[in-house]
Amino acid sequence: MMRIQINLLLVLLATFLAVSCEQASTSPAMVLEGKTMGTVWRVSMAGIDAGRKAALQQAIQHQLDADDAELSTWKPDSTLSRFNQNSSSAPQPVSSNMADIVTESLRIGNKTAGAMDITVGPLVNLWGFGPDKQPTQTPTEAQIVAARAQTGLQHLRVIQGVDGQWLQKDLPGLSVDLSTVGEGFATDHLARLMEQQGINNYLVSVGGAVLSRGNNASGQPWRVAIQKPTDRENAVQARVALQGHGISTSGSYRNYYELDGKRISHVIDPLTGRPIEHKLVSATVIATTALEADGWDTGLMVLGSEKAKALAIKEQLAVYLISKQGDQFVSWMSPQFAAFLIKPE
Repeated sequence: MMRIQINLLLVLLATFLAVSCEQASTSPAMVLEGKTMGTVWRVSMAGIDAGRKAALQQAIQHQLDADDAELSTWKPDSTLSRFNQNSSSAPQPVSSNMADIVTESLRIGNKTAGAMDITVGPLVNLWGFGPDKQPTQTPTEAQIVAARAQTGLQHLRVIQGVDGQWLQKDLPGLSVDLSTVGEGFATDHLARLMEQQGINNYLVSVGGAVLSRGNNASGQPWRVAIQKPTDRENAVQARVALQGHGISTSGSYRNYYELDGKRISHVIDPLTGRPIEHKLVSATVIATTALEADGWDTGLMVLGSEKAKALAIKEQLAVYLISKQGDQFVSWMSPQFAAFLIKPE
């Protein structure tokens, strides 16, 4: 996953806060965890009988394994990989889950004027953040142009019918990469599983996409920390009470490499075909679903501070941005985000 280092930190900080807030409780939360989609998943539940632990662990892992088998770009036999390998322009049948995640991705992609683009895989690979090896030389303009020619949301379509759903592409070489939003989707799916199991107080996460419902074992809203955007320390920048929402952070400060004397960020701008170079280093979004938060944070990160602020205001998004000015980090939050912020005591 492209954002595993950044997102894993968000999960660890969320876990730290959840545990620290429950130390005084006589009935601590049950915590389950495992691996999926090249990252980690974690579920904290309050008021659950310890006898249910093994069954819940199995049910969670089974569901996430099924999601991975559908959405993975690393498994050649996944539903998504089969779509990518097929160069036909004929509609291909997919599950309602696949149709839903692509529909939401296209919606956010269009809202961000293409800044969030699930077809950007060829550019990600070109710059060394996909299955291909890290380049030893900066890609040429010709290579960038060629990779960009294989991308574009306008070439992808979701067809909804009374008897099923289909994906269709009009560009033979088009491939879809859902790693940007897959963690958010899987997190929402975990939340639905919790509800089906009759569990109403939980904090679930896959990678760095997090969602909560109800309260922790101390009867307080679940809290999550946003990390200070630096790879030199693990410090908290801000804390939020999720209040039944999802949260996701995209950042440029951990997943990068040096090439030809320049820092190459994993965040690729689909419009230029190049890694971003602006001063925005972190974008956090709180939304009704983790999928929505996971999609918006990437688009805002690509846009940069000023465009991201304008779009957050226009769309009334709960957004927290951190930019680097000289040696200092400067934060900005939308009015909607302020409602979730926990003020320092």
